[in-house]
Amino acid sequence: MTTLQPTPPTTTALPALAARVRAARSSVIRDLLALTERPGVISFAGGLPAPELFDLDGARASFAAVLADDGPRALQYSPTEGDRALRAAVAARCTERGLPTDGADVIITTGSQQGLNLLATALVDPGDVVLVESPSYLAALQCFALAGARLVPVPSGEDGIDVDALADLAARLAPKLLYTVPTFQNPTGRTLDLANRRAVVAVAEQHGFRVLEDDPYAELRYSGEPVLPLAALTEPGRVVSTGSFSKILAPGLRLGWVRTDPSLRAGVVVAKQAADLHTSTVDQAAAAHYLASGRLDAAVARTRAEYRRRRDALLAGLPAALPAGSRWTSPDGGMFVWATLPAGWDTTALLPRALEHDVAYVPGAPFFPTDPEPATLRLSFTTYGPDAIAEGTRRLAAVFAS
Repeated sequence: MTTLQPTPPTTTALPALAARVRAARSSVIRDLLALTERPGVISFAGGLPAPELFDLDGARASFAAVLADDGPRALQYSPTEGDRALRAAVAARCTERGLPTDGADVIITTGSQQGLNLLATALVDPGDVVLVESPSYLAALQCFALAGARLVPVPSGEDGIDVDALADLAARLAPKLLYTVPTFQNPTGRTLDLANRRAVVAVAEQHGFRVLEDDPYAELRYSGEPVLPLAALTEPGRVVSTGSFSKILAPGLRLGWVRTDPSLRAGVVVAKQAADLHTSTVDQAAAAHYLASGRLDAAVARTRAEYRRRRDALLAGLPAALPAGSRWTSPDGGMFVWATLPAGWDTTALLPRALEHDVAYVPGAPFFPTDPEPATLRLSFTTYGPDAIAEGTRRLAAVFAS
């Protein structure tokens, strides 16, 4: 007797991912971290703070004090805008840098990366033009792309942003926003001088767009004199700023901030409510306690001194490491050196060979919104001590020699 088999149900393919996600590029830096974590690799790729410089004793004491003195509140939901004491402490540090700020102006975010995402949500509609430096911070390009922005590069170089090109683009394209990392830029390490900052702000005022000043590296200065933030050079609301404790305290806390104004504050708060309601209550409370203890300034001073040694070690090793005719930046602070090899080199194609030599870097091409330059690369100097950096540059020399 023949047994009839049941007819399998008809199925329909699952829907595709959202178009904005399908179009977005993965971060080459995050992808590289998995490859460079194997033992023996000296990686100049990730812009990672040095973990041996974290103030573990101070962090341990602050978390213990918060949980002992006010544990139930520290483990509870908290306001979207953030811990009042931490907002006041951020405002005080901004004011010390020449940017008068009130605690009400500050919204605490889950790292400054979330700040960029919230601002993209609050300010950018699909199709809006966002002007970006070329090259620019890769994760910011991802944020704006996911928001549906049309990314347009502004020529930038050792002298800063090309102000004439900026004015021409603004007149023709009516941008919503200019994104800039004005101090120790990621990826190039360069800093806009005061004259260039004033000129950029003047163009924004004339053509009616905002400037997003992404400023996570400003306290990591090793030489030269501080420069006023762009937000201190114009009327409230023209420049919105982001900052971070990731580079000066600990990235694992995921604490950053947006400095807002009344015209923008409500929109950022709504965007954050939709994203995560609020940033970790206990982490904010511990950070506020840590800042009140007075330990941060000493910790930052130790970090600056050590990073200066590491920057100098990398700069000392590059003449022998890179091909003849190469150029590179000599930053006054931050975490990165940007190198440009002679025409004909392709740092993306060379990366597998570098990994075979147990050394890594980030190819420069992904940092360009359009027209990538294949002969560029980014090198971070903060993760290793001078001896390891010297060995890393010797390995780079072998890569390019082969």
